[in-house]
Amino acid sequence: METIPSKQIHIVGGGTIEPIRSHLALSAPAYGNTARQLGALCQQYMPEMDIQMHLTKMANAGSDIETSDDLRNVARQIVGDYASKLVFWSPMICDFRGSIGDGYSDVKLDSHKPYAMLLEPNPKIIPMLRKEGLDGQRPRKDIFAVGFKTTVGAPPDQQYSAGLRLLKQNSLNLVLANDARTRNNMVITPEEAFYHESTDRAVALKGLVEIAALRSQMSFTESTVVAGEAVPWNSQEVFPALRAVVNHCIDGGAYKPFLGVTAGHFAAKLNERTFLTSRRKTNFNELGNIGLVKVETDGDDKVIAYGSKPSVGGQSQRIVFEQHPGKDCIVHFHSPIKPGSQIPVVSQREYECGSHQCGENTSRGLGSFEEGAIEAVYLDQHGPNIVFDHNIDPQKVINFIEENFDLQAKTGGYVPES
Repeated sequence: METIPSKQIHIVGGGTIEPIRSHLALSAPAYGNTARQLGALCQQYMPEMDIQMHLTKMANAGSDIETSDDLRNVARQIVGDYASKLVFWSPMICDFRGSIGDGYSDVKLDSHKPYAMLLEPNPKIIPMLRKEGLDGQRPRKDIFAVGFKTTVGAPPDQQYSAGLRLLKQNSLNLVLANDARTRNNMVITPEEAFYHESTDRAVALKGLVEIAALRSQMSFTESTVVAGEAVPWNSQEVFPALRAVVNHCIDGGAYKPFLGVTAGHFAAKLNERTFLTSRRKTNFNELGNIGLVKVETDGDDKVIAYGSKPSVGGQSQRIVFEQHPGKDCIVHFHSPIKPGSQIPVVSQREYECGSHQCGENTSRGLGSFEEGAIEAVYLDQHGPNIVFDHNIDPQKVINFIEENFDLQAKTGGYVPES
């Protein structure tokens, strides 16, 4: 009988060097303390997993991992192993490579002479984990990847933006942002929320591993994109009520771009198998130019999308529509709830947006308002989901939104710098 390999957690840490000449190298010093703490926490929170430690020579004298090229090989091994489930990528990697003259040589420089050194950016490794495919293969989206971002003397909002940028640009699942001067830490999620902000490193690391343990167990729907055209925003296929409500949210500032993309989603159910939804990685403030994507379900775990990928919230939309058959429109944005609102609040910390579990959490949390004409829930640190039927007077939904949410503000308090 074939043995199924244990699912593996890979923890990578320690500092690196970039050789220049004999007796001369660039260095990014780190000695593996974070990686060792992560290892102990993973044993506590995920004891069923096989934990693989990858410490550099700077953190473990017996290691053969020393340079960024060595770490690149580690990343290739992790991505190439289909037992890899979860990666904590915490090494300190030299941002630059240095060269004097024609490049590296084992000839020692004359220490009595001045020299000019050329610094060139070091190619990034972290995109290999989830964003880039290995050797022409599809990216490993099944790997749950955690990155680390260090700032120096940045205020919290800039620290947040730097960590969120690393996360979004590399399709990471979590980022721990830490500041070397202020000692502030925060755990940043794809929903643009942050948790466990603290100057106590142990508190932040514990929270990071707790969230990773919860979210790495999520399941997702696979989207297959086939040829097709976007559905124009003014198309007759788009319910006028949905269009009016979303246009109001856009005008009110609910969709705030980061790296040219807005978070949130909205959709209309056309029939049991077909719905229109917002397009992934677009700016909803330009909705008149980008339109919607038509999606057809293909069983419980797959959808066929025509022309482009649907928003990650598509699975939540499907579950809500299935479990609330009287409703066929849903709108979600990242704005805070107003004090005194009676809308139910449920935790989002445990769930990555787009997972089946997030959809179930959203559907369970919906409360009934306006004599059942509107259903709504507020996902804490994430934003509301508002569900209604396309025959409703859209002004009722607009009034409901204005009474309960501050469209100009950003969930979590920080508006990221684009």
